[in-house]
Amino acid sequence: MIADHLTGIEQFGADLWKMADDLRANSGLASNEYFMPIMGLLFLRQATNRYYAALAAIEADKAAGKMPDRPMVDADFRRRRAMLLPEAARYDVILDMPKGGQLGAALTAAMEEVETHFPPLAGQLPKDYERFDDELLESMMRKFDTEALRNASGDVFGRIYEYFLAEFSKQGAHDNGEFFTPPSIVQTIVNVIEPDHGIVCDPACGSGGMFVQSSHFIEDAGQDTMKRVTFYGHEKNETTAKLAQINLAVHGLQGTIRAGNEAITYYKDPHELVGKCDFVMANPPFNVDEVDAEKVKGDKRLPFGLPGVNKAKKVSNANYLWMSYFYSYLNENGRAGVVMSSQASSAGRDEAVVRQRLVETGAVDVMIDIRGNFFYTRTVPCQLWFFDRAKERDPDRADHVLMLDARNIYRKVSRAIYDFAPEQQKNIAAIVWLYRGQVERFLKLVESYIAQAIADGEAAAEPLADYEQALGKLIELVQPFVTEKRDPDPLAETWGELTGAQATLAADIAGFDGEVAARAAGWLGAARDNAGLHGARTGLHSMADSCRDMTKQIDLAAKLAGRVVETAIKEMDARDHALWPNAEVTRARKALEGARAAAVEALRTARYFVKQADWLQERFPDAVLRDIEGLVKRVSRAEIAAHDHSLTPGRYVGVAPEEVDQDFDFEEALRSIHIDLKGLNEEAAELAARIARNFEELGV
Repeated sequence: MIADHLTGIEQFGADLWKMADDLRANSGLASNEYFMPIMGLLFLRQATNRYYAALAAIEADKAAGKMPDRPMVDADFRRRRAMLLPEAARYDVILDMPKGGQLGAALTAAMEEVETHFPPLAGQLPKDYERFDDELLESMMRKFDTEALRNASGDVFGRIYEYFLAEFSKQGAHDNGEFFTPPSIVQTIVNVIEPDHGIVCDPACGSGGMFVQSSHFIEDAGQDTMKRVTFYGHEKNETTAKLAQINLAVHGLQGTIRAGNEAITYYKDPHELVGKCDFVMANPPFNVDEVDAEKVKGDKRLPFGLPGVNKAKKVSNANYLWMSYFYSYLNENGRAGVVMSSQASSAGRDEAVVRQRLVETGAVDVMIDIRGNFFYTRTVPCQLWFFDRAKERDPDRADHVLMLDARNIYRKVSRAIYDFAPEQQKNIAAIVWLYRGQVERFLKLVESYIAQAIADGEAAAEPLADYEQALGKLIELVQPFVTEKRDPDPLAETWGELTGAQATLAADIAGFDGEVAARAAGWLGAARDNAGLHGARTGLHSMADSCRDMTKQIDLAAKLAGRVVETAIKEMDARDHALWPNAEVTRARKALEGARAAAVEALRTARYFVKQADWLQERFPDAVLRDIEGLVKRVSRAEIAAHDHSLTPGRYVGVAPEEVDQDFDFEEALRSIHIDLKGLNEEAAELAARIARNFEELGV
């Protein structure tokens, strides 16, 4: 259901980005000049990958007699989410051709060929490669021609593309970075509205992230996106609309996206979708105050009227124009999920009147508060609004709104950026499931956490054994030198602590393995109802505690081993001693650090999933939605009316009581500090480089 942004390939994408950005720095080009050409090359690399994968599948089907042995046609490739690329448009062919100053022309011709063979991309791809130096182009193409990229699957490549979009957004390389909505925000919207059929519309579609995440959701359920949904989008910025079309194509998707003046949603309805959409998703611009009131006042998409007009005859704030559009596009069973400024949910005067009318329809379903720093170019907090038109016909559902304050739910990505971890997204979705009475889905999620914790506990056996072996190897190598008789002996105390820690850890690992085996055996026969899951979960607490305690023991043993080596080298000139195998000790120490990191991570994940199960069952012990101070409350329309029709979750859920953390996660705290320090160091390095360049330009 949920994909962690670039899980498993995060470093891969980061390395590619660093290479691309280094090349940009060396070329002297600004990021906005480099932006579209790089995205075009990534697209062509993926189109070539898809072509060869489809070609192999077609040839296999022919050999198996599943299709006639005839010349291949475009339809054969389209059925396999690929394009029948002419030879001259294939990435590898272009890269291997004799250069002679023609690489830019060849790339431009390739883009034109793709547009000819794939009409949805007509006029969308970059075709200005001839302005780049051939040597620069070849260098970039070779960076995108690694073995890993040649074999990258569609989803992996799509996520690399998303990674590049995110990085360009952070730089403000285009449209001040506002073309990109962070995946964890989009995934949260997708998890609540579950867009799995019919017409999906994004009237402010940016680079198409809402469509891509909808596709992930559909395909995670084992279905074919293009057989389930039709995507429609508006995007006023023509370059951004091109990005969206390329983004869809990279993911093997298609959509109808209108761009330019005809796609300014305030004044145009290019797809004429009023009352036709099954799902609407959007992250519109916030707090726009330049919309011409005279032009929009008769719009049938504004059933609640204008939200207010200023003296200049402009709509005073367009936030509620957007809300009206989203509501109007939905059919009678449609759902919408949108990002909106936090100011909108309690705005007064004419905006409050529109909000009141919207609440009175019964369609407002869920409101979620998000803390600041989730967006790459905006630090302000935001809210997610959800509509469900089917609620209007159910009196009990129509009379209530789920208020969820998620400002204390987040993961720190960098000093300036936060997001939701995949499990945090699932937990938010689980609260919505309980609100909708979907108890089985809630229990299935708890069950999955318990099963994952046990599986991770079992999987920890190998990295723990590897750590034991690596620690034993290092101790064995240094023992002859360390145990030589000396008086006084500067190593005696530390060596005693190290060997003691080794023995303790060996016993703890043996006990942990036995405990995990017992829990795994018990889980096989455990009931999967709420009571059974409670029992299984609480039974894992001792395993989770062992994970915590062994992590400390593992770190302690590694530090003691390091201290022994450092003392021997720095204070006792061990490198010059016949009993000190220096090269082997260096290798063993490096191996120990790698084994330590792997063992600690294995223990962390096992404990992590126990904590996720705890998070859900401790808050909702009966697998039934209940009000939780500072987190969630099911609020009636009467209560909302008593608060001036405010839809700000924090106003209803209150403030969470301060908890004494009995299990403070020092490792996570240190990770957070490390992230801050890393960000500051990167900023310092960038500033130093900028100062150096400025001095060079001044001739200093």
